[in-house]
Amino acid sequence: MTFLHRRTVLRAAMGSAMAGAAGTAASGCGGDRTATGSRARTPTAAGTSAAAAARPSMPPGPPLLLPRLPSGLPVQIEHGPRNNRAVALTFHGQGDRKSTTALLTEAERAGARITVLAVGQWLDAEPQLARRVLDGGHELGNHTMRHLSICSMPAKAAYAEITECADRLRRLTGGIGRWFRPSRAKRATDEVVRLARKAGYPHILSYDVDSLDFTDPGAEVVRRTVLGAVRPGSVVSLHFGHAGTVAALPAILDGLHRRGLRAVTTTELLTR
Repeated sequence: MTFLHRRTVLRAAMGSAMAGAAGTAASGCGGDRTATGSRARTPTAAGTSAAAAARPSMPPGPPLLLPRLPSGLPVQIEHGPRNNRAVALTFHGQGDRKSTTALLTEAERAGARITVLAVGQWLDAEPQLARRVLDGGHELGNHTMRHLSICSMPAKAAYAEITECADRLRRLTGGIGRWFRPSRAKRATDEVVRLARKAGYPHILSYDVDSLDFTDPGAEVVRRTVLGAVRPGSVVSLHFGHAGTVAALPAILDGLHRRGLRAVTTTELLTR
């Protein structure tokens, strides 16, 4: 299927994503533009609505038996082996159902598998998407509960951000996922690394290619940014909830294919 035809197929989904793009852009992780001058507000129980708390959870599927990671991996992983003809497209999981489903479907049509780092509040709002991600052969991980500037938070609040999202993942899927990515930061501080390991995440998933798609520069700019920087073994940062990302994905996947690169989950990238 050509890029232009796939773009036509996705046009309806893009309209829904466009409506929410401006608000989502403000909440993008922003690469390594981590806020360091102000302290994040400590989350409270009021941060999760009563309706979300009362929403019944989906029956979890069977726990996934993940392959063992090779020894010697760094605590903070920015890319995989450079002699690997594969890349990992990783998505910060927070967006509307329609565009998310369209993006997942497009990846599957191209034979690609992605890694989704889910925000806990998104899982509360769209619990069925957790199973949709896994049932499509993709990978699901933890991107904190409320997507705050975790690296500038007090330790207790930061730990709650990690564990509350992990609890959602466990309830919906039977496990907490293999990967944790700090919110609003490319790399975790030593304290956040310690807290993530305490919560069950021995590795922090960073990236070496930042698409900057959360700034909504348009599909063509997102495509050029990714394909201009991607290398064998790259981990690419992208976001759900942005129309330009949905529109750019077919061309990104086509570009990877022309270079002999395959989009796989992060676990597959590191265990091939």
